[in-house]
Amino acid sequence: MIDETAEEIAEMRTHSSSAVAVKAARALEDLLDDEFPSVEEYVRALERNSSALRRASPSHASLVTTQHEIVDAVGDDDVETVAEAKERTQAAIDAVVERVETGKHEAATAVAEELADGMTLLTHDYSTTVLEAIETAAEGGAYLDVYVTEGRPRYMGRRTARRLAEIDRVTPTLIVDGASGHYMSEVDEVLLGMDCIVDGHLYNRVGTYPLAAVASDADVPVVVAGSSAKLVDEGGFRFENDYRTPTEVLLEPPEGFDVENPAYDATPVDLLDRVVTDAGVRQF
Repeated sequence: MIDETAEEIAEMRTHSSSAVAVKAARALEDLLDDEFPSVEEYVRALERNSSALRRASPSHASLVTTQHEIVDAVGDDDVETVAEAKERTQAAIDAVVERVETGKHEAATAVAEELADGMTLLTHDYSTTVLEAIETAAEGGAYLDVYVTEGRPRYMGRRTARRLAEIDRVTPTLIVDGASGHYMSEVDEVLLGMDCIVDGHLYNRVGTYPLAAVASDADVPVVVAGSSAKLVDEGGFRFENDYRTPTEVLLEPPEGFDVENPAYDATPVDLLDRVVTDAGVRQF
């Protein structure tokens, strides 16, 4: 399962970065069923498999930091038996999953409280936190219109639009990424998830930066929501962009030109109005 999970993460079959962190953490539970002759052998196996999961998507801060947390929990010299090491691993996995899932839920709840009846939102990519916030607000009686960008080239926004279409009181409209400026005058708030915030930049699905810039020019607030596990203030994590295969953009071989396909871009936080997490609200 660990190899399969790493492959799934690398291929972006799991879209939400919170879901990626949880899935990767749970994948390490496979090691708990294996036999190891010593604590050292177990720890080496844990480190090796955790490294494979981290390498599958080094751009996901919550994945990288939570994997380090799990490995560090059993790296102490005072672990005397394999059974004890496995117990620590399970406890660390459970704590990580609880923190990420609770954090995401609390952030979504806080955002939902701010969404008023009749608002028009614009969102980009696929964020389970954003979806939960909108669904919670709608369940509370708010009618919401939501513009959803396609999220090319993998079209993750289409999945978002389909999910929103299932929610009562929510009217989603799918638009191409380049049309955000055309519709921005109708938008009350741009609501985004996040991959991570590191060193004064929001790293999120490519296309976020121009979207935030357009919103800033139009005086439309940009609100970002997610677990506080995605906030990295200093040290311990360096963002690495993922450059995807050109075939996601162009099926036939390019002749006379190159194709670049970065998965993420970096948005300066001064283009954001606020970031809502389980740890509170950061104003910019």
